[in-house]
Amino acid sequence: MNKKHDGKSEGEGVEKQNGKKARKRAYEKEIQRLQVEIAHLQAWVKKSGARIVIVFEGRDAAGKGGVIKRFVERVSPRVFRVVALPAPTDREKSQIYMQRYIAQFPAAGEIVIFDRSWYNRGGVDRVMGFCTEKQSRRFLELAPRFEAALVESGTILLKYFLTVSEDEQERRFRRRIDDPLRQWKLSPMDLESYRRWWDYTRAYDEMIRMTDSQHAPWWIVPSDDKKAARINCISHILKSIPYEKVKFDEPELGKRQKQPHDYAEDTTARNIVPSVF
Repeated sequence: MNKKHDGKSEGEGVEKQNGKKARKRAYEKEIQRLQVEIAHLQAWVKKSGARIVIVFEGRDAAGKGGVIKRFVERVSPRVFRVVALPAPTDREKSQIYMQRYIAQFPAAGEIVIFDRSWYNRGGVDRVMGFCTEKQSRRFLELAPRFEAALVESGTILLKYFLTVSEDEQERRFRRRIDDPLRQWKLSPMDLESYRRWWDYTRAYDEMIRMTDSQHAPWWIVPSDDKKAARINCISHILKSIPYEKVKFDEPELGKRQKQPHDYAEDTTARNIVPSVF
């Protein structure tokens, strides 16, 4: 009986492992396909002079960075620019609130991706007391009008909010604590967001309710499954932008020039990186 039980468990384990490998292969294949489409999007943005702003907000450890990384890892940083602003300086605190965000907006032929955005005022600033309740409420009232003006100017604006369950967020936080390669991701604000889950829940609920509009709707991305969240979100972005494939004009490399007969190799001592692999 014990041998039969052990064999069954081993078989189930192999089947589960094979299922994970198959899912990983399917995920990587789909990500590769989507990244080809992102390359087409890039060519269209450059040719058309489109201006695109993509806002990523959400729970801490919900996977915003992973979605953004997969979205931009095969394209030019001259076209796709990721903005993750630090805490404001004393000078920036004296400016009007939106000023430092507007300075990051795209010119023609650019896509700007905000890894957190002006919506800090409706979330962390409000919960942590970095602004007054009056300032936060005023922001929530004005944000839809500001975004309407942005869209009316011809800018494409997309807003995504990534959600994660309490249990999954805790699992990811504990993984960050245990993994030296992830510890840098864990900030004091992350710990506060863990402890004050329901304060953030109320703030985010009201933020989304008051700033969800026809011209700039919020799109919610469930992300307990990171791989599914990445594929779902990137697919939605591509479907939301009316890009077209731009024909690639294959260049002629031409002929490389011949070595000049009077060229003398430079024999000056150089520092060469030692080979370790």
